[in-house]
Amino acid sequence: MTAEIIVFNPLDKKNLGDSVAIAMLKSQAHPLGDLPKFNGAGIYAIYYTGNFPAYAELARRNVKGKFSAPIYVGKAVPAGARKGGGSMFDATVGKPLYNRLTEHAESIRAVSNLDIADFFCRYLVVDDVWIPLGEELLITYFSPVWNRLIDGFGNHDPGKGRYQGMRPRWDVLHPGRGWAAKCKERGEMPRDIANDAAEYLRNAPVPTVDWFGIPRT
Repeated sequence: MTAEIIVFNPLDKKNLGDSVAIAMLKSQAHPLGDLPKFNGAGIYAIYYTGNFPAYAELARRNVKGKFSAPIYVGKAVPAGARKGGGSMFDATVGKPLYNRLTEHAESIRAVSNLDIADFFCRYLVVDDVWIPLGEELLITYFSPVWNRLIDGFGNHDPGKGRYQGMRPRWDVLHPGRGWAAKCKERGEMPRDIANDAAEYLRNAPVPTVDWFGIPRT
């Protein structure tokens, strides 16, 4: 019986998406609280290295510049990004990626039990058509705890008259954002969410190289 031959297509959508994610993972890590201003839209990963007990497993994986386990993955699309076709948008116009990372830094600075000095990030400016796919692949491979389990880190202030929604789990565990305090309380205590996070991270796979096959020194 002849074995089935799978022909590799470098232009397949997933393979192109992989190349975007790999380029981001190979980029230099920067302190989240001290980013130089830069133009462009794209994808990013945030890493934690501090001593918050629930994230001990993450900090262990990210010591000494390894940065192998992101706590959060996200994207920043340009204003006017294409939706199902249309003209090419210049990915270097404006600062949506820088602005998004700056917003995240402000969220961390606002809370009482996290230190911005413990956070680092990688980012990649990329054409807008590849941004959602690159983000999706990174979330799928790494399952970051702030994406999969503890919702709300990336949320914005919903605005006056829209605080009827439940307070995000992120803000229960990390109190301090003023707008989140106006939301309805949820039926969970911070210790419950912290225990969930610690168990989630203990059970997460621990690769010797990351899922994209990039060796770590």
